[in-house]
Amino acid sequence: MGSKKKISVPAKLINGGVAGLVGVSCVFPIDLAKTRLQNQQGQGVYTGMRDCLVKTLRSEGFFGMYRGAAVNLTLVTPEKAIKLAANDFFRQLLSQDRKELTLVREMLAGCGAGACQVVVTSPMEMLKIQLQDAGRLAIHQQKVLGTDGPPAPFSQPPQDKPYTTGTASAFKRPSATVIARDLLKTQGLVGLYKGLGVTLLRDVPFSIIYFPLFANINKLGQRHSEEKAPFFHSFVSGCVAGSVAAVAVTPLDVLKTRIQTLKKGLGEDTYNGIIDCARKIWTHEGPAAFMKGAGCRALVIAPLFGIAQGVYFIGIGEYILGYFH
Repeated sequence: MGSKKKISVPAKLINGGVAGLVGVSCVFPIDLAKTRLQNQQGQGVYTGMRDCLVKTLRSEGFFGMYRGAAVNLTLVTPEKAIKLAANDFFRQLLSQDRKELTLVREMLAGCGAGACQVVVTSPMEMLKIQLQDAGRLAIHQQKVLGTDGPPAPFSQPPQDKPYTTGTASAFKRPSATVIARDLLKTQGLVGLYKGLGVTLLRDVPFSIIYFPLFANINKLGQRHSEEKAPFFHSFVSGCVAGSVAAVAVTPLDVLKTRIQTLKKGLGEDTYNGIIDCARKIWTHEGPAAFMKGAGCRALVIAPLFGIAQGVYFIGIGEYILGYFH
């Protein structure tokens, strides 16, 4: 009875995949608003999250708020599966015969999980950002050029004209497949991994903060060390730990978003690496710019990881594998 229960990697992968799909489906529009707000420089198109969502809905329709969702839904399954399963694997590896991990070992396990997930996260985020930011870029171009200038790249209505639902069909939309093919053709696999360094800088600290914080909050709901916490407690633990970690690494997320955005609007800064990006943001936009989209990010990550941990701790993967056995 005292021996540690061995984890089932296939079950953990299924749990992580299901959790990721459910979570992303629920919060993707807020994630889109976060990307557009973080990419704004100077006098932006949107005044905040609500303004961004309303304008996106009016100009691009309901499905416009899910631009890039297909990429996320396709790749979030392996991403979440790798992240959650890797954390379990490293926790078991580091626990040895000890019943409880020390905080340092919990942080090391989170570090390992964050490092593993970027194999999928970096290209997924790269493609998703291009699709999410296309609408903002089109409005920005029209705003800079004015109504008398040449048409903006995506044929979007000018900023000073009313938004009307139904204009989404007029957009010339970028495609994830086309973007990926062009990058592979011109830059090879390296093109898809643009921003890998800053993705690591964001995801490793996030996991170092998130997983130990979640484990310790979740532990408060366990009456015995061998039993699971109630579903609702795991859900709330995931929300709290996710929002804290998300806000803490927002400056790194801003850098990642700016660096991975391939197309810039007229007059917007371009960046040559992490240091150059941080310097230009600080100089031209001030320190507050590093927290752009922090509220959106917390609202995305909190339910995303709350749902993820809730589903994960229900053990859907174990149930499915048990059924087939």
